Amino acid sequence: MIPSHLGGLLREHYPEIVALDAGSRLGEMLARLTRALAAADEVPAAFGRELLGAVPRLRRYALSLTQHGADADDMVQHTLLKAWEHRRQFVPGTSLSAWLFAILRNGFFNGRRKYRLEVADPDGAHAATLASAAEQEHRASLRDLQGALDRLEPAQREALLLVAVEGLSYEAAAGIIGCPAGTVKSRVSRARDRLGQDLGQDLGQNLGRDLGREADRPVRSPSGAA
Repeated sequence: MIPSHLGGLLREHYPEIVALDAGSRLGEMLARLTRALAAADEVPAAFGRELLGAVPRLRRYALSLTQHGADADDMVQHTLLKAWEHRRQFVPGTSLSAWLFAILRNGFFNGRRKYRLEVADPDGAHAATLASAAEQEHRASLRDLQGALDRLEPAQREALLLVAVEGLSYEAAAGIIGCPAGTVKSRVSRARDRLGQDLGQDLGQNLGRDLGREADRPVRSPSGAA
C-alpha cells in the first residue's frame, strides 16, 4: 500500500547519507576541512558547523544527480573544496545549504559538459544504495516510486527533489537551477501530475498539498555560488 504523502516517501527514498568511511577520500578530506575550520579565526563558527552539517544532505543531492555512490562523494568533495576556497563570497544571512547545492549542481553539469558523462543506472546500482523498509508492501511501493521517478524528465525530477525532499521554496530552487521560479513551479507540477498518474491520483493530490505548504515557507535564495 502506497503511503498517502509522497513528500515523506521521497525523503525516505532519498535518505540523508550519514554513514561515512573515515578512510575514504571524502572522509579524509572532511577531517582536513574540520582542522582547517578550527584553525581559521576569520571563519565564523556557525559557518563551519553548517558547512559540516550539510554533508549528509549534499551526499543525498549528489546521489540523486549522479546515481552512483562513489561519483556522488567525489562531487561532495569538490563542493566542499569550492565552498572553502570561496568562503568569503558567501553572504551571511542567506541559505548556506542552498549556496552549497548551487555549487554542487554547477560542478556536476560542468563535468557532464566537459566529459560528456552519462548518469544511467542500468544495473540498479543506485537503487541498491537506497534504504527500504522491512514490510514487503512498503518495499514494493518504493520500487514503484523508483520506476516512476526514472520515467520523469531529469529537469522535472530535480525540481521535485529540491522542493519536496530538500524543502526549498520555488524561489530558492530557482536560484540553484538558474531559471525563473515559475519554471520550477511548472516542473514540479508536471512531475506531481506524472507521479499521480503512475502511482495513483490521490497520491499526486496529496503531494500537491504538501508542496503548496512548502512553497509558502520564506526561504531566501542563494547568492555568491561559485
